[in-house]
Amino acid sequence: MSNIQLFDNKLIRYEWDAENEKWYFSIVDVIAVLTDSPNPRKYWSVLKTRLKKEGNELATNCSQLKMQSADGKYYKTDVADTEQLLRLIQSVPSPKAEPFKLWLAKVGSQRLDQIQDPELSIKQALQDYRNLGYSEDWINQRLKSIEIRKELTDEWQRVGIHENKDFAILTNILTQTWSGKSVKEYKEHKGLKKQNLRDNMTSTELILNMLAEASTKDISQANNPDTFEKSKTIARQGGNVAKVAREELEKQTGKSVISSDNTNTLRQLTSKQQEDE
Repeated sequence: MSNIQLFDNKLIRYEWDAENEKWYFSIVDVIAVLTDSPNPRKYWSVLKTRLKKEGNELATNCSQLKMQSADGKYYKTDVADTEQLLRLIQSVPSPKAEPFKLWLAKVGSQRLDQIQDPELSIKQALQDYRNLGYSEDWINQRLKSIEIRKELTDEWQRVGIHENKDFAILTNILTQTWSGKSVKEYKEHKGLKKQNLRDNMTSTELILNMLAEASTKDISQANNPDTFEKSKTIARQGGNVAKVAREELEKQTGKSVISSDNTNTLRQLTSKQQEDE
């Protein structure tokens, strides 16, 4: 999920590049708040063409990241770091230029604070999910799932597993075992491509996934696996704990836990519930 900040009651998507220690902001979102243009994409397209003719480095060396759009899908989006945005602001006549500069400085300060105090990162994630329209109950489950996932990856690192591809293999085994679907199949079932699977799970799915991950961590701590193959076996054992719970719940309710609901349907459900209240 792309991070989101508000400026002047408008959403600005951004990503933190840990390797380069830089924020990258969606240029189209910045153009939208600075110009109030009804078509910020077209505004940026015209401006980028002009800047290229002028030899502006931002236009010629513009980076792109996949960011989540309003339809829940991810698209390549032109982005700029803080320094590039400050130069861009000089090319966009706007009374909001100075307030926006102060806002950029505040965002940078918040990131430094979050590095010093991880609790602030959790609070930011809470606000990001609220901005995207998720229910409070779902958000609480999601934040807990982030905590449990971190505990599991810490345990994998403790036993000597460090490669992302190995994390992906273990996660796939765990997911396949408890849900009956590989991560790829699960995403296809929900109509997803690059989106985060957990961000598109129902509360019940999140709970069972947490059970699988927490069980895997506990079993690993109890057995201290010294090979990757042993960790794969433990991932199946942890996933099986959640599988048993899933099958019992499905037996009692008469319906599948594995839902085709995704971000869009979850938010629509939340909106409907709020209207009914």
